[in-house]
Formats: sequence, C-alpha cells, structure tokens
Amino acid sequence: MRHILIINPNAGKRNSTTALMEMAKGLRVRHGLDCTCILTQRPGHALETCRSLAASGASVRFYACGGDGTVNEVANAIAGLPNAAMTCVPTGTGNDFLKNFGPEMAPRFRELEQLWSGPAFPLDAIDCNGRLALTIACAGFDARVARDVHTYGNSRLLPGKSSYVASLAVNFLLRPLCQRWRVFLDGEEQGAGEYVLIAACNGRYYGGGFLPVPQARMDDGVLHTMIVTRASRGDFLRFVGPYSVGDYHKAPGIARVVTAREVRIEGLDADVVTCLDGEIITAPSVVLRLSGKRVNFFGPSGCTPNATAHVPGGAAT
Repeated sequence: MRHILIINPNAGKRNSTTALMEMAKGLRVRHGLDCTCILTQRPGHALETCRSLAASGASVRFYACGGDGTVNEVANAIAGLPNAAMTCVPTGTGNDFLKNFGPEMAPRFRELEQLWSGPAFPLDAIDCNGRLALTIACAGFDARVARDVHTYGNSRLLPGKSSYVASLAVNFLLRPLCQRWRVFLDGEEQGAGEYVLIAACNGRYYGGGFLPVPQARMDDGVLHTMIVTRASRGDFLRFVGPYSVGDYHKAPGIARVVTAREVRIEGLDADVVTCLDGEIITAPSVVLRLSGKRVNFFGPSGCTPNATAHVPGGAAT
C-alpha cells in the first residue's frame, strides 16, 4: 500500500511542509512504509494528482494536508474508488471539515503515527452538478460572500479577515439580500420566489464554525437541507445568531429544514452561486443530491464523523 501526503504549502498562517516531510520520513524509517510527499502547485492540482495515482487500481491512502479546499479536491479525486482512502491533516485556517470529529480529535489528526494504520469507513457526500462536497453545499447569500472573499483577498489592501469583512458588508448592505429562484424538492416544484440561501448539509460546519443543521450526520444516507426564504435585513440579522449555533427552529417564519434527496435550484434573474466546502461554482441552475457511501475515509482509532451531531436544542446523538 502506498501512503501519499498531498501538501498545500500555502495553507494556514505558517508553512507546515518541513514538519510534514519529517513525519513522513518517520513512517518510512519506523514502519517501512512506501510514503511520498507531493506539494500542490495550483488550485485543482491535488484533484488531478490523486485521480491519476488512484487510477492504477493499487491500494493507496491519501493524506490531505491543508484546509477544507485540499480535503475537497482529494475527496473528489477518489470518490467511488474502492482501492483509495483519504484522511485529513489540518494545516489550514478554518478546518471546518475536521470539526465534525470533535475538538479532542484535532491533535490526533495532526499526528501521522495515529493515522496511517487507522480504520477506514465510508462517508456520504453531496453531489452538486457533478462535483462533490463532503460537508455543506450552500447557495445564495453566504456563497456570494465566500466568492467575493477571494476577490477582495487578492487585494493587498485587504489581507486576512479584512477581505471577509469587506465581502460581508458589500453583500449585506449594497446588494440584494435575496434572489429569485424556482426550487424543486425531489422533483416537486415549490414555486418561484425569493430566497436568502439554501444549504444542503451532510456535515455540520462551514464558514469558520457556523453550525446550521446540528442533526446532520455524514454516514446516515440522509441529506438535511436548510431553506431560508425572503427576509428583511433586520429579520436576517436576528436570525444569524440562532442559525450559527443550530437553533434555526427559533425562526420558523424564515427557515425550515427538509430531507429531500434531491434539491434543484433554478436562477430566474441571475446565475446561482454555490459554495462546496469553500470551492465556488456558478451556473444557471444547480442540483444538490445525496451521494451515499461515496468516499472512503480513515482516521485515528475511535474517531467518528458524527461526534458533534445533536438534535436542535439537545444533546449530542
């Protein structure tokens, strides 16, 4: 079996490449593993590399060393391949994917010694126009904010969190909060109307720790989708607090959660902007559907992707 570290040298606030290479060397020396490090060079490089390496059919374990974007690329590369499995070594800034495993697991995922022989298990995913998200695929306001963070972040005048603040302010204050969509749930039309956002949740965290649907589980074959309909700016501001901690039930006039296996969104006035684990796609329409047991994942002994799952207002399940 091959063990391949896919390292994003630009992830996070500090370069972890040297430390990761030293850990990989330790696996080779102590356990005789076939362990290789590959540094990504551009967006999409991790996907291309992992897809090519897994195509041989030989058993391979990939270690996504970066943030949520690196995890997303590796997951898309190995989806549906029985010979390939992946894990996450968090070196990014947000690392929302890893939050699903609980805070006590984060240090263990940073140690290759606790990963290389860990058990593998399948995770569900969300298919969005042929591309997968492991945690959350959101369309609408929050996706547009995420898209514009990249735009403002390319400016040296707005580094780091400043680009997020700028994007949030522009999209909330200067642009329409809602968009006109036609929405279908399992093929049944819900009618044309104004929507703030729609978030299909397989996992529970996005946007730096927002927890929209706390009962979402990553291996149960159920897709929980949050639908937020037309709201004033004042109503939306009051909703953000409960929304961020999984208390959407406190705003029944604005938000509801459905378990449709397929959600179709058609933009009536503009293309639909969708964010998949931090990756942005723009299209006239999007189809979000559950893709069950799609990605083989491995982690430290005893880990579970549902460690923080709980019913709204209740305890962990």
